[in-house]
Amino acid sequence: MPPHNHFPSKCLVSPEKSSTFVPTNPTTLLVARPADQGGTFLLYMEYTKQPITLAEQINILKQRGLTFEDENAALRILSQISYFRLASYWRVMEENSRIHRFRSGSYFSAVLSLYTFDSELRSLVFNALQHIEIASRTKINQHFAMTYGPFWFMDASLAANEYHFNKNLESLRMELTRCHDEFIQEHFRKYDSPEFPPSWKTLEVASFGTLSKLYKNMNDFDLMKRVARDFDMPQHEYLRSWLESLTIVRNYCAHHARLWNAHFAVRPKITSRMRQRWISNFNFPNDRLYPQLCCIAYWLNSINPQNTFVQDFKSLLTKYPSVQPSMMGFPRGWESEPLWQ
Repeated sequence: MPPHNHFPSKCLVSPEKSSTFVPTNPTTLLVARPADQGGTFLLYMEYTKQPITLAEQINILKQRGLTFEDENAALRILSQISYFRLASYWRVMEENSRIHRFRSGSYFSAVLSLYTFDSELRSLVFNALQHIEIASRTKINQHFAMTYGPFWFMDASLAANEYHFNKNLESLRMELTRCHDEFIQEHFRKYDSPEFPPSWKTLEVASFGTLSKLYKNMNDFDLMKRVARDFDMPQHEYLRSWLESLTIVRNYCAHHARLWNAHFAVRPKITSRMRQRWISNFNFPNDRLYPQLCCIAYWLNSINPQNTFVQDFKSLLTKYPSVQPSMMGFPRGWESEPLWQ
C-alpha cells in the first residue's frame, strides 16, 4: 500500500564530511554501510510507514492536486487496480516529481484513460507477437531440421558457444518437464531415446526466449541468413536482434508491465536497407517503443501482407486522442512513412 509521505530511500555522504545525520522522522533508523568501491558511504533508512485505506489514498492524491470527478467510482477502481500500478500513469501529469505535485487540470479519469490505452496496446502487441513467435519457430525448425536432421538442437558442433549450448538444453529440459501437452506425453510413453523429442515437437513447447537463444547461438550463418530472408530481412544479425528485443516486449505484455512509455535496455538492430516497405526517418530514441513497433509491423507484413496491425494501432490512437505518440518515441511525420501507410 502507498505511504503517507515520500522520503528518499538512501542518500550519499562523503567520508570527508561529517557522517552525522539528524533524521526529521524520529522513527527512522539510518544505518551507514561502506559502498563496494571508493570512499562513499550509503545511508539506508528503515521503512516504517504503514498501509493506508483507499479513501486515504484518494485524499493524498487530492492534496497533491489530482481532481476526482467521481470518488465512489475511484474507490472501486483502486480496489481492483493498485495505487502503485496506476502511479506509473499519473507521474507524467506531475509538475514536481520530488513532491509529487500535479499540474493544474490533472484528472483521475485521464489517468484511467491512459492506463486503459496501455492495456489495450499490450493486447494488440501480444497478439501480433504470437504470430511472429509461431512463424519464427516454424521457419527455424524447417531450415535446421531439413539440413541437420530432427535433433539439430542437440548437436554441440552447431553451437557457437558451448556454455550457452548447455544452458539452452537445460531450458528445454525444464520446459518439457513442465509441459502436459498430449503429443509430448505420448512421445515419452513410446520413446526413451534420444533424451529429447525431435525438434518439431520440442520447439513447440520452447518459450520465445529459448527460441531466440537457440537461434542466436547457432554457427551456420548461411542457414541463419536463409531463415532471415524468409522474413525479408537482409542478414541474420537483424533476425537475431529482433528476436532478442521482441522477447523482452513479449514479456512486458505477458506480465502486464507498462508498455506505452517504457524504456528498453535491449534494442533492435535497425538499418535503412530493408527489402520491403520500411521507414526513412531514423531520428528517434532507440530505447522506446516506436522501433519495436516498426519491427513488429515489418515482420507481420512478411508473414501475412493482409494483416491489420497498422490499422488497428492507428484506430487505438484515434480511440484515445489524449495519448501522445511522442511519449512512445514516435517521430514527427511517422504517419507518412511507407511502413505505416
